[in-house]
Formats: sequence, C-alpha cells, structure tokens
Amino acid sequence: MRFFEFEAREVVKRAGIPVTDFGFTNDPAEAAEIARRIGGPTVIKSQVLSGGRMKAGGVKFADEPGEAAEHAEAILSLEINGHEPRGVLVDERVEVAHEYYAGVVWDGLRKQPVMLFSDMGGIDIEEVAEQHPDHVGRGHFSNVLPLSDFQAKQVIASVGVTGSDLNRLTPVLTKLAKLFVERDMTLAEINPLARLADGSFVAVDAHMEMENEARPRQKKLLQDLGVGDEETREAREPTPFEIAGEAVDALDHRGVAGNVTEFDGNLGLVIGAGGGSLTLFDAVRKYGGEPADYCEIGGNPSVRKAAGLAKLVLSKPGVDKIAVMMSIVSNTRVDIVARGVIKACVELGYDPAEKIAIFRIPGAWEEEGFKILDRYGVNYVDRSVSLHEAAKRAVEAIPA
Repeated sequence: MRFFEFEAREVVKRAGIPVTDFGFTNDPAEAAEIARRIGGPTVIKSQVLSGGRMKAGGVKFADEPGEAAEHAEAILSLEINGHEPRGVLVDERVEVAHEYYAGVVWDGLRKQPVMLFSDMGGIDIEEVAEQHPDHVGRGHFSNVLPLSDFQAKQVIASVGVTGSDLNRLTPVLTKLAKLFVERDMTLAEINPLARLADGSFVAVDAHMEMENEARPRQKKLLQDLGVGDEETREAREPTPFEIAGEAVDALDHRGVAGNVTEFDGNLGLVIGAGGGSLTLFDAVRKYGGEPADYCEIGGNPSVRKAAGLAKLVLSKPGVDKIAVMMSIVSNTRVDIVARGVIKACVELGYDPAEKIAIFRIPGAWEEEGFKILDRYGVNYVDRSVSLHEAAKRAVEAIPA
C-alpha cells in the first residue's frame, strides 16, 4: 500500500524526523493561505501515486501566496500518467547546501530490512548504486532485536560522512529504520534529505509503502491520515474481474483461491504453489500461449472456493479453456481441486473434458482425484510431467 507524499511526510514527522513546513489542500484559495502561513517561497506539488511529476508540470515554484494559488489551480486539473491528483502539497522552499538519501527497504533474500544511505541524494538511488556504488552505504538489521544508533552510524560513515554531519544524520537514519519496523513498511525513504546552510538536516521529500496485511495493525495511523478502508493504493485500480476474485477468496478461511490479475488472453489459468505459479505463467507465454489471468490456488481451499475461482475464470469473455496446474505440493488435496473445477464446468453447462485443457496437481489424495478426472474424461498428468511440458500441452490444446 503506497502513501501520497503529504501522508509520508506526516509519518516521517511523527517519527521525530525534521521536515520542512508544509500543508495539503485541494483548494487554490487554501493553498494561498498555507503559503502565507509558511511566509516565504514555496513549492506546489501534485499529489499523485506516480512518478514524473516535474516533467509533467506537476511541480511548480511560487514566490508569493497569489502565485501559489494560481499554480495550485493549474496542477489540480492536471492528469499525470493517468492519475488525477488527490490534491496539492504546498511546501516550504529551502536553500539546500547538500542533498543526501536515506532509506530502508526489505531484503527478500536475507529476510531482513536493510538501511541505505548515500551522499548523492536528489536522484534515484538505483541510478546512484549502478553508476557510483561506492556512494551507497548498506546495513542489514534485525526487525526483532533492538536497533543501535551505531548500526546507522556505520552505514552513513561508509560513504565518507564524518564529524558533525555524521552525528546529526545518525539519529535521522535510526528513526527511519525504527519507523520502518513499527509501521510495517516495505519501503521508507527520504530523498532528498537536505543539509541547510546552518548545518541542520530536514526531510524535503518522503516515500512510504506499507504491507497490505498490516492495515488492521496500523488502523489508527491510517485513520489519522484519512486513508479510507476502501482505498487499495495499488499501481492501478482493480478490475471488476479482480474484485470478484477477492470475493471468491473471502468465501471461507480455508486455503487460497483467488488473488487474480486480469490479462487479455484466451487460456484461463488456475495455478498455484508460490514461485511455481510464476514459472507456469511464464511457461505458458514461452510456448506462445495467451494467459487470460494470473491467480493463486493452494493450501487446501474448499470445493466451493475452487469451483468459484474456476467459474470466474471460465466466465471471462474470450476464454476458450482453462489449465489447472500446480507445482509439487503435499498439503493440497488433488480430489478437492478436481471436484471444484469440474463442478464449475458442469454448473456453467460445459463438458469438463472440453473446457479443461490440462490438469496437473501433484499432492495429497492423488488417486482419488485422478479417479474423478477419469470419470469426466479430463486430460491430466502426474508429477512425472514437468511444469513446462504441462504448460506446453495446455497451449497446444487451444484451437488455432
């Protein structure tokens, strides 16, 4: 779940990290009032969950309140990369002596958060890491054990920062790391983190992303920020097909059967097993197939949920057949999934043997599942047939 800049700045501020004076509004007249309160030059920024604001004209500079209002009015009607602005952030324009980068991200390989720091702020950290790797400091830390200031100091010092700058920056990175853990973030970054002429440091911009599953834990914060329960905050709004998939998964607590992503293809996929589902999706495309969806199924869903997912995919316009495939798993009952997908076909008036291109689910109760598939003439294979071979056969079953 992503946050708008004005929300991320508030999260940073609550963590005790200095920020520039700012205000959020969707009214040009109020933008002028905020600029008047700030009492100096301001920056008017479009609040969209998209990059490229500056190039699109979504960031403008104002020297006095009236100009701030004019810019706010123009920006509020400006669509950026298909996104309508939530409002504008009216921000204090400060004289920056030097720009730094401070961030914390989740390292999926190490299964730990990692602090990042660079003395080359103001540009994408990926670009800095690629072109100037010696200017990016890194340090993993535990999200269970207490965090020491010294860990943050080591990361900052590794890029050559010393003296009073090092002492002043250390608590900023430490607080950002603690914020990351306490607020269930997957990304927390300040870019740029500016050193002003008087030697003080202030967050000029911030970017935050939170685990979706953490929303109940962080309900108070989200309420304070005005984030509604209905807001997905995803890169794009879910389609009706994807929303229907969520409803299928919510039918009961048993297993997973949903989490669908919609594509414009003719081969419906009922696939699962974590990385195995990604492998299957890619394999279908490798052999020239056109997936109609990506989904997840596993963990022993009920027959009702398996049928609901299969029925959803089969009902998608343009779908000729479905492929039911999983990697090697031992906890998903083959007979339950078989009953579910066959039930979906029958209830929609289809012949399972015609609509199911291939069925490949190694798991528990295989023999019982295969008996059910045999009864309806469904083409199935066991674990001796590889994922890629199963995907290839599914693609070949689609009419030319």
